[in-house]
Amino acid sequence: MGALRLKGLGKEVIITTASFSSNARTSAERSDNPKIVLIDGNQLAQFMIDHNVGVSVEKTYEIKRVDSDYFAENAE
Repeated sequence: MGALRLKGLGKEVIITTASFSSNARTSAERSDNPKIVLIDGNQLAQFMIDHNVGVSVEKTYEIKRVDSDYFAENAE
């Protein structure tokens, strides 16, 4: 945090593929200037999935339901 203040930064994002210690999370939550956002491996993976970055579709499932309108129209 000290280095961030020296550079005059207002916000920093720190990303890891692992996880952050509870002390790191507590320090980041308490930091106001600069604001520190921590993104761990689970969050990173979810962001990648949500935004289709570095992922590909392996399987697609199709779920069908009975269309009751179809039968009502053809009953006449």
